[in-house]
Amino acid sequence: MKNTISLLLVLLTFTVSAQEKHLKNIKQLTFGGDNAEAYFSFDGKNVSFQGNNPTWGLKCDQIFNLNIAEAAADSTYRPPLISTGFGRTTCSFFLPGDKQILYASTHLGGKDCPPNPEPRSDGKYLWPVYPDFDIFVADLKGNIVKQFTNSPGYDAEATVSPRGDKIVFTSMRNGDLDLYTCNIDGSNVKQVTHMLGYDGGAFFSPDGKKLVFRASRPQTPEDIKEYKDLLAQNLVMPTKMEIFVCNVDGSDLHQVTHLGKANWAPYFLPSGNKIIFSSNHQSTKGYDFQLFMINVDGTGLEQVTAESYFNAFPMFSPDGKKLMFSSNRNKRNPHDMNLFIADWVD
Repeated sequence: MKNTISLLLVLLTFTVSAQEKHLKNIKQLTFGGDNAEAYFSFDGKNVSFQGNNPTWGLKCDQIFNLNIAEAAADSTYRPPLISTGFGRTTCSFFLPGDKQILYASTHLGGKDCPPNPEPRSDGKYLWPVYPDFDIFVADLKGNIVKQFTNSPGYDAEATVSPRGDKIVFTSMRNGDLDLYTCNIDGSNVKQVTHMLGYDGGAFFSPDGKKLVFRASRPQTPEDIKEYKDLLAQNLVMPTKMEIFVCNVDGSDLHQVTHLGKANWAPYFLPSGNKIIFSSNHQSTKGYDFQLFMINVDGTGLEQVTAESYFNAFPMFSPDGKKLMFSSNRNKRNPHDMNLFIADWVD
């Protein structure tokens, strides 16, 4: 059995292509289903992530706590469930001390998975922003120890500062999808962004002083009407998003990318001077997302991935040496998306 596992690990340690020069010793950590948004613990040994693997009896995303070493050593490893198993979940993140995990869930609105949006006749892709989403804190056994938000409407996409002092999240409490920060205990909630459009997927810079996030900014009367009409139905259309940066208090907000199409899932590089993100701006089909790097001032765009047609949710380990990301490379089934970890090469 050990020889079989060792052989499998050799096969799953992928060769770095010339086009993926920043990634070395790529290893696959999950096998089957839809696995995404894997974010490191403060000690760098685990990641919390959302998974929807039908072989685990799941019907929509739930939150898991994956031990990286165990997953890398055994392709049959099944991480423990952290969320309740009811409703739909998203956007988990370890709290300082690595004994608790923050995540958003709809389970108070019902035990069943909320329905996906009906397909549009024009084929345009929609994201649901379920109003039942609230943010919770659970221990590593899955016991909810705190309900973090209880305001009407969507509250989700929470991440924690590397300094361990603040949390940023997206909320619709003011009628639009804006960023908010609060202290690590949930006190001192402050609105960060104020412009019309969807602001989400925010992360702190390594020094905790800045935020990077994705945003839509409808400008024409037609686009504004479409955005507001969809938001009234708890929907957004994520096909036009760019990357923005601001100070934690919302000052010095500026747009980093001007690429068109969907630019999202940004994360600061360890230096704090560059951003890695996912984009389909080079795609002719729309669904070809690769990872790119760019300087904070918007210069120096560089492609990072080239394998497969979906790569997203990059995050650096606390020591800056490894990159976690989701990809459909090496998929067994057409809709598989799995977690991968790689050594980062500057």
